[in-house]
Amino acid sequence: MFSDTIAAISTPLQEGAISIVRLSGDQAIAIANKIFSVDLTRKPSHTITYGFVHDQNKPVDEALVSVFRAPKTYTREDVVEINCHGGVFITRKILTLALANGARLAKPGEFTMRAFYHGRIDLSQAEAVEDMIEAASDTSADMALQGIRGSVRRLIEPLIDDIMDIIANIEVNIDYPEYDDVETLTFENLLPKTEAWLKKIDRILERAQNGQIVKRGIDTVLVGRPNVGKSSLLNALLEEDKAIVTSIPGTTRDIVEGRIHVGGVQLNLIDTAGLRQADDEIEKIGIQKSKQKLDEADLILVVLDASAPLTDEDKQLLEQTSGRLRLVVWNKADISKPGEGLRVSAKNQDIEPLLHALNELYEQNILNEEPLLSNERQIGLLKSARADMIKAKQAMEMEIEPDLIEIDIMAAHDHLKEILGDVSRDDLIDTLFSKFCLGK
Repeated sequence: MFSDTIAAISTPLQEGAISIVRLSGDQAIAIANKIFSVDLTRKPSHTITYGFVHDQNKPVDEALVSVFRAPKTYTREDVVEINCHGGVFITRKILTLALANGARLAKPGEFTMRAFYHGRIDLSQAEAVEDMIEAASDTSADMALQGIRGSVRRLIEPLIDDIMDIIANIEVNIDYPEYDDVETLTFENLLPKTEAWLKKIDRILERAQNGQIVKRGIDTVLVGRPNVGKSSLLNALLEEDKAIVTSIPGTTRDIVEGRIHVGGVQLNLIDTAGLRQADDEIEKIGIQKSKQKLDEADLILVVLDASAPLTDEDKQLLEQTSGRLRLVVWNKADISKPGEGLRVSAKNQDIEPLLHALNELYEQNILNEEPLLSNERQIGLLKSARADMIKAKQAMEMEIEPDLIEIDIMAAHDHLKEILGDVSRDDLIDTLFSKFCLGK
C-alpha cells in the first residue's frame, strides 16, 4: 500500500540521554545499512546491534540499532530504530543522513496511520495511542490502554451484530415472503429488538460522558463568600502560593486555576471571587465569572467559615448548590470550637479530611464496569447511530414499508462501523492522524 520508506525522530527533540530515529518501510534496513557500520541484512527480527553511524565513512555517533521485520512490527512493515545520544544536533544529523539515503520525512502520525491501513489496529485503537501520549492521570492512562487493547471494538461489535440481525430479518421477508420456514415480519417483533438496542446505546452514552469528564479532569470550583479562606485552601491543595491571600475581603478578583491528582483522577481546581453584593466594577466582573464557573462545574467545594455563624450569603450558596455534586468544607477549624462536618485549617495546611473525602469520592474506578468510548468523535457517531435508529423506530410505529425502514437502520450500522474506521472518509483519516506528534 505504501511504496516509500519514512523516517522521523520519535523522541522529544531536546537534550537528553538518548534519542530514537525511526524508519519504516521496505527499504528501512537497506537505508540503515548505508549509514551504519554493521550490515543488518541478516540480523534476526527484534534484535539490537551495536555500532557507529557514519557519514561517508566518518563516524558521527555511537549507536544501538534495533531491527524489527514485517509483519510483527508496529506498522507491519520493516522497522529500524536508531538509538543514538540525545543531543539535538546529533539526532537531527542522523535523521538527515537517513533522508539523504532514500527515506522520506514522515508526516505527523504516519507510523500509526500505516499501522491502521495495514490492519494492525482499528481507528479507535489509533486514537487511543494519542490518548496514551496525552494522558494526565492514572485513570486517563488506563482508559487509553483499554482502547489500545481493543476495548472500543468489543463494545461496538455486539451493537453491529444486533443491527445485522434486524436487517437480516427485514431482508429475508422482502426477498422470500412466500417461504413457510421464514418468520413472518411484524412490527411487533421488530420494535422490542429496536428498543432493547436503544437502551444499550443510552447506557453506553451515559458512561461515555462520565468517562470524558474523568479523561479531561474534574472541573472543581471553590466557592464561598469573601474571606472564608478559598484562596488559602487552593494554595494548600496545590502546595504552592498560587493565589494571593490577605485579610481584606474581595482580594480574588479573577479566576485562579491549578491541578492536582486525587484518587487516580485529575482535579482542575478553580478558585473564584467571593460571592457577595459588590460596588467595585472589577470585583463585579470577577463575581460574574465565578457564577459562570459554578454553573459549569463537575464538582463544587463550598467553603464556609467554621469560626463564624452562617450568614445569609452562606445559606443562599448552600441552597444554590443543593442537588449538585459538592463537598461542604468548614475552614478555619484552628480558631473554632470542635464540631461536625468536613473541617480543615487551610492556614495550617491541615487539609487531610478534605483529601480523604476526595479520595473516597473518586475511589470507584469507572473502568471496572465495562469499556468506554474514548473521545468526542466516537461519542458523536454513536449519537448519530442512535438518531438513525430512533427514526427507524418511529417508522415502525407508523408501519411504513420495511425496505424504507431499512435505510435508517443501515445508516445506524454505517455510523457504528465508522467508529472503528471500517467505513471512513480519507479526509477524516488525514485530519485525525495529523494531530499526532512526529515519529508516532
